[in-house]
Amino acid sequence: MADTNGLWIFGYGSLCWNPGFEFNRSITGHIKGFERKFWQGNATHRGTAEKPGRVVTLVENKEEITYGRAFEVKGSAALPYLDNRECKLGGYLTTITTFYSRDKKFCFPVVVYIATHDNEHWLGDAPLKDMAEQILNSKGPSGHNVEYLLRLADFMHRFIPEAFDDHLFTLETIVRAKIKKQKLCLNTLMGNREFTVELETAADLEIGQSNSDDEDINGNNEPPAHSFQYTSRIPVKTLRCLKP
Repeated sequence: MADTNGLWIFGYGSLCWNPGFEFNRSITGHIKGFERKFWQGNATHRGTAEKPGRVVTLVENKEEITYGRAFEVKGSAALPYLDNRECKLGGYLTTITTFYSRDKKFCFPVVVYIATHDNEHWLGDAPLKDMAEQILNSKGPSGHNVEYLLRLADFMHRFIPEAFDDHLFTLETIVRAKIKKQKLCLNTLMGNREFTVELETAADLEIGQSNSDDEDINGNNEPPAHSFQYTSRIPVKTLRCLKP
């Protein structure tokens, strides 16, 4: 049985593809009782105070599950980093729930960052076409809001293909259609950069292996630029050209 007694963080937004902190292991799976929605405003990463972007939060729904990625925290720097990134700048709060691995062999507690309607950045629900238009027209210090949406959708398609998220995938479809219709440069919207994703398998967890070679995603090295690529241990997959 794998040792899952460490501190684990559940990512369901940009943490899936750009965690920004060091971790020992990561694995895909889901949590129960929540659904992912682009209802949180963002003025520090994917938008500005004048033109906020839209990012995801979790909304309680006992009938739903949310797929994402759990990280076993390494060292003492991760929590202060996430407190600043998610709470101070993003308006999120923390809660604890249970994570279930994709193969249903493991379940363990995870810390989850959730934004509620009480925070100053809350945008709430809106017609999907209006959300898509806002995403298409927002960018901030961390990049374009389109990049946030498409990288998250692509992560789900490639690494959790069984994931059903009508809200996310419908927004993706609408935004891609708008990009094509307006003849926008997708590479520019995506930031002309690459992120590397390496995931544990269930077998790795069982024998206690860790991602000791995950330097790129752990933030120890600068990611190479000028491409949009994911790699995975289960199995290796790459995306070199993202088409609208």
